[in-house]
Order: sequence, then structure tokens, then C-alpha cells
Amino acid sequence: MPGLMVLNVVGLTPSLIGPNTPRIADFANRGRLATIGAVVPAVTCSVQSTYLTGLWPADHGAVGNGWYFRDDCEVRFWRQSNKLVAGEKIWETARRLDPTFTTANLFWWYNMYSSADFCVTPRPMYPSDGRKLPDVHSHPADLRDRLQAELGTFPLFQFWGPATTIASTQWIADAARRVVEWHAPRLTLVYLPHLDYGLQRHGPDLTRVASDLRELDAVVGQLLDFCSSRGDHVVMVSEYGIGPVRRPVHLNRVLREAGLLRVRHELGRVLLDAGASAAFAVADHQVAHIYVNDPGKLAETRRLIERVPGVARVYDAATKDELHLNHPRSGGLVALAAADAWFTYYYWLDERREPDFARTVDIHRKPGYDPAELFLDPALWLPKLKIAKTLLKRKLGFRSLLEVIPDHAEMVRGSHGLPAATLDESPVFISPFRDRPLPEVLPPTAVQATLLDLIGSLPKA
Repeated sequence: MPGLMVLNVVGLTPSLIGPNTPRIADFANRGRLATIGAVVPAVTCSVQSTYLTGLWPADHGAVGNGWYFRDDCEVRFWRQSNKLVAGEKIWETARRLDPTFTTANLFWWYNMYSSADFCVTPRPMYPSDGRKLPDVHSHPADLRDRLQAELGTFPLFQFWGPATTIASTQWIADAARRVVEWHAPRLTLVYLPHLDYGLQRHGPDLTRVASDLRELDAVVGQLLDFCSSRGDHVVMVSEYGIGPVRRPVHLNRVLREAGLLRVRHELGRVLLDAGASAAFAVADHQVAHIYVNDPGKLAETRRLIERVPGVARVYDAATKDELHLNHPRSGGLVALAAADAWFTYYYWLDERREPDFARTVDIHRKPGYDPAELFLDPALWLPKLKIAKTLLKRKLGFRSLLEVIPDHAEMVRGSHGLPAATLDESPVFISPFRDRPLPEVLPPTAVQATLLDLIGSLPKA
């Protein structure tokens, strides 16, 4: 029975399909290409959840890659439990129609503890001695061991951080092939993140990301050939386009200078004290949720944020419906950046007091997204030597911070989160079925139904 493999080619837009992506270009020319309408915020967790449920963030609840958990007064990013996403997922809808339907989820987010049949997602080990060891989580549990026995340990440090390479995307693609060979799921979801890194570092500059496009295209070509050899079909989607940016915007510093954001002083450093703050921002690329704990400060907070250069518009409870973001997890205010700007999480006013994680890759402790983690600090002398010495200290049992990234944001040249300015800069939906028309712009809430319709049209044997 033929299956459908959905390749999530992160960052792919019509403007990037061309001479550097011959396999993707040929696939698009033979089939049908539509762009996908905007989800706000246009970030991984929100967009993927919309595609898989057919619901807006206001309904499925993934209002960003992270948000403020009001019940315990903590900002948390990159949670993994599928229980955080409301709504019927695509595999649940398909299984309701056909109880024999099976799905494999390779690295799409909110992967853990879902009802999908086969799941693999990054899940490092954190021993109590302070180390972070590459690993994955899987369902069934032994799938993790079987994959890593064949493919080697998942290259976590090449999946995110300054050392990112095609290796992590290649590992995911190889894992997808193994899972399909072993289990033949009817639907296989595959996350291919490689373009995301170069595009955030350099922006959509074809002269700077050409090699990334060629590397990604080669991996896509392998999967196209693999599926063709089995009689399976492929659909390509992407989540957002990445646009050029030139200025970081530090909303939390504005709020702190106004006395609205509070910090704790610990060992000479400052930490965001979200629960004690009258207002603070959870920055997520070009969108920020502004949480206002003191309702009496709402108007003051709004006036402050609206006056910040680089802020395009601020939405409140009366207007968040325009963004489909009126959910209890959202901030009382939601700020959108200007097209050439993006929001940092930075809240310290003196770099001598910055938190100890500021110059490290630490996606869980930082109360906001930090694309500076993609860079090595240019001020470091022989950064690779510093990394090697730090890792050696850890192996010898000493705790040591791997402080190698910049604590400033000026190096970032690409960001996302806003609706695309043009169709050419929009995410794509590419179908191999030329005889089945697609609208010029596919609503993001229609991706689930469109995929189910394509699956339903495949022959049963």
C-alpha cells in the first residue's frame, strides 16, 4: 500500500527554488505549487501545530515556541509533550476514518507522548554532573536504540548551535528511510531544518546560502528517490520564509528601565523574576508576547512598547482575534516587529551582570528565543581551542560553562514570525499530483484537510 511522506523543508520559499535546488525545482515543475497563508507567529511550534490540527493558535494553544506558564510563573521554551496541543491531530483524524492507518513522526515538534504510531525527537541526556549528551526519544522506546545502532548517535550539536551542519538533517532523513523500511507507515512526517540556520545567519542572500541550498537539495533528492523506488509519494511543505533584518529590538530593557520588569540578583548576576514583574516580554523572533501581571500597568506598558523603534504594531485583548492569537496562554499584549527588526530576550543593562547562560547555547533556561546561539563570539581568540578545553574539563569531572556565543545580537541577518510580504517569500505546499488543483494560496488551517484528501486518493494496494 503506497504511503505519503511529508517533507517539512524549513525556510523554503518560491524565491529559493532555482539553480541551487535542481531536485526540488524539478519536483515542483512536475507537480503543483501553492504558497501557504500566514500563521502568526510564523514560528515552528505554532505553524506545525496549525498544519497538523487544522486549527489556529487561538484554538490549539501553541501560541509560540514558548510562553509564560502563569501557574508557576516561569517562561518555558521548546516543551515537547503533545498534550500541550489541543485539537485532533492529522493521524487521529485519519485513524478515525481507517483504524488501520499508521503514522511516523520524525522530529516534527510536540512529538513526545502523542498518539502517533512511531515517533522520534531530540532528547538530550542531562547527567547531574552538568554535561549535555546527545540522544533522542522515541516511541516505541526500542526504536531509539535500533536507529542509533545503525546511524550512530544523533548529532545534536550539529542540529542547533554554532556548529550546525547538514549532518543533523541527513541523520533525520536516514532515520525516516529506516522507519519506512521497517514499518511502512501510511503517513511519514519528516523535519528537514538545514536551511533555517544559514538563512538566520545571513538572511535570504543567495550568494551566502547557496551551499546550504545545494546540501539540502541533495538530501531531498535521496528521499525522493527512496519513495519513488517504493511507489510512495512525497509532499513538500515549509513553515515560513525568512526575511532580511538589520536591527535587534530589546523590549525587556525598555520595560526594566521603566521599572516594570524585575530581576533577582544571584551571585553577581541578574535573572528575570517574571512573577514579580509588572510586565515583561517573551520574545520569539519577530513576535513578542507582553505579559502584564499588574492590570493597572496595561495602558502604561502599551504606550511604552508602541514607542519603541522597530515595533510595528501592538495588539490587545480587543484586537488579538485579528491574529488568531486570543488564547489564555498569549500575553495581554502582542507586539509585531517592523519587517527589518526582530526582538531579543535581553533584559540586563550591564553585561557584567548578564546571566551565566547568556553566552552559552541553552534553549531551555533563556526566557526567549536567541538566534545568537548560531554564532561563535568573534571576540574570542581561538574559540575551537576554548571549546576543546571546556569539554576536556567536563570529561575530567569539572563543571565548566561553554561560553562561546556572543551576548549581542547584531550578527543576526535573517528572522521570521511575521506574515510574508509577497507570495515569493511565503512558505510552500508542493504536491506531486498535477491533476489535482491547488489554490494559489492555501490557508494554513487547510493543510491538514489537503493532506488527508491526498492520502485518501492514493490506491489502497
